[in-house]
Amino acid sequence: GVAGLQRSAATPDIPTLDESGLAGTKWFGVSPDNPARGLPNVSALIALNDLETGLPVAVMDGNWITVVTRGSDQLGSSGLASVSPIRTPFDSRRVEDVKSRTSLEGTPMTADETAWPSLSSPTWPETCATLHMWTQMVGKVRLALTPPVNHWWGVALYLTARGLTTSPIPYGDGAFEIVFDFIDHMLVIDVDDGRRRTIALAPRSVADFYGEAMRTLDELQIRVRISPMPSEVPAPIRFDEDRVHASYDADAAHCWWRALLKTDLVLQEFRARFIGKCSPVHFWWGGFDLAVTRFSGRRAPDRPNADAITREGYSHEVISAGLWPGSGAMREAAFYAYAAPEAAGFKTARVGPAGAFYSPDFNEFLITYEDVRRAASPRAALLEFLQSTYEAGAELGGWNRAELERVGP
Repeated sequence: GVAGLQRSAATPDIPTLDESGLAGTKWFGVSPDNPARGLPNVSALIALNDLETGLPVAVMDGNWITVVTRGSDQLGSSGLASVSPIRTPFDSRRVEDVKSRTSLEGTPMTADETAWPSLSSPTWPETCATLHMWTQMVGKVRLALTPPVNHWWGVALYLTARGLTTSPIPYGDGAFEIVFDFIDHMLVIDVDDGRRRTIALAPRSVADFYGEAMRTLDELQIRVRISPMPSEVPAPIRFDEDRVHASYDADAAHCWWRALLKTDLVLQEFRARFIGKCSPVHFWWGGFDLAVTRFSGRRAPDRPNADAITREGYSHEVISAGLWPGSGAMREAAFYAYAAPEAAGFKTARVGPAGAFYSPDFNEFLITYEDVRRAASPRAALLEFLQSTYEAGAELGGWNRAELERVGP
């Protein structure tokens, strides 16, 4: 055994938890020298298994349940003097709470997984830069093969329960689909005849990834040519020459996708309030942002000096909002909202929640992702930002809100 540590078998006081359908085993250990280290001298652990399947369900701190079942005075009845129980986030959770957060496969969904994830990983900026280029390659394949749709809606990607998808892309008499899977970290290419190819998402250069992706499409008899030059980025490097961007942290990429998925669900809810013309909730690979756009129904003033992409994208009056990882003066992920054209007074309109502000650098309202994530209810905070910025733009822009907005459930 380990010096200074006494180990016990499972305690018999909680052999099963019949009403919950779980079986529990509690282990505890004693380390007399820990108080001198500023650590508790007793630790207890409870392992829970599903009675029907036998699958593991959760691992929990065990000190709190000893207090519940025996009383705090019983902590010392086993000859354990000066006990300092561990305090963990599980202290106040009931067994039913743990069971309800358990997946069908028996893997517990922790609070961190169900919460809005942090995007503060130091590896995220470089991973983001690389992943941005990879999504551009896939987006350009869709652009090359999909019939044009108004406002470029036919080229965007969409959120899924595992990542991002092109949705079916027409090719010949059939179709294929390309998916970024941020759970298994694979690029998956599925053809409607059952053929499938995968490419690992792992640290590698853009040039290497581009080469393998295009070879794989060729092996599937999907002949497509795309522009190898990235779009909407400063100092672009051709995909086939880019060995600068070569980072991929799976955890950081997973967190970004989870943030997008959380945002997608709120944007879908916000979109449902509008009965006028509205875009899908979609992911723009050019700007690497998730967005939804509402339309007033009126054409916008001409932009004589705009390029073809901008003219098509902003041919009609819009109010748009979304999430992007930040760039330039905004060095962190943020939610944005803007009106095009922008009505007089929009810059100084009062919007919520606290923390939202108008950025003259971007001509948009912004609120950092972190401010929303840390709110008591991130969903409510984001909906307030979306609704208040929309109302400011629609009121000042003279939109016919009575004809455009849903009334009632």
